[in-house]
Amino acid sequence: MRRLLVAALLVPLLSGCGGDPKDDYCDAVKDHQTELSDIVSTGKPDALINALDIFHDLQDKAPGDITDEWQQVVGRIEALRDALDDADVDPATYDRDNPPEGVTAEQQARIDAAAKELGSGTTLRALQDLGQQARDVCKTPLTL
Repeated sequence: MRRLLVAALLVPLLSGCGGDPKDDYCDAVKDHQTELSDIVSTGKPDALINALDIFHDLQDKAPGDITDEWQQVVGRIEALRDALDDADVDPATYDRDNPPEGVTAEQQARIDAAAKELGSGTTLRALQDLGQQARDVCKTPLTL
C-alpha cells in the first residue's frame, strides 16, 4: 500500500519535470525562424547544408509524431554534405556540369545520387509535412 501511495505521488512530480515536448519544439521553431529564413532565402546551393545545425536542434526537440519526417530531411542533407566532403568539394561552388579537377566519376555519381534523394518526392513531402505541422501545431511557419 505504501509503495502505491509513493508511486501515486511521484507520477505527477516526474511528469512535471520536463516541459511539454510540443511546447519545447514550438519554442525551438520560433527561436530558429529568423535565422532559418535568412539562410534559406539566400538561395545559395549550400543553404540546406548551412541550416543543418538548426535542423538538428529541431529534430532533437521534435515530438514523436514527426521524427520520421525530420530523419528523412536531415538524413538526406547529411548524405549530400558527406558526398561533397568525401570529394573534397565546396558545396557553395560545386557545379555538376563542370566538376572540379580531381573529382572522380564515382564521387560525382555519389553526389548526384545524394542530390537526387534530397530532391525526391519522399523528402519534399517530409519537408512539406514539417512545415504544415509547424503552422498547425505551433501556429507559426518554419520560415518567415
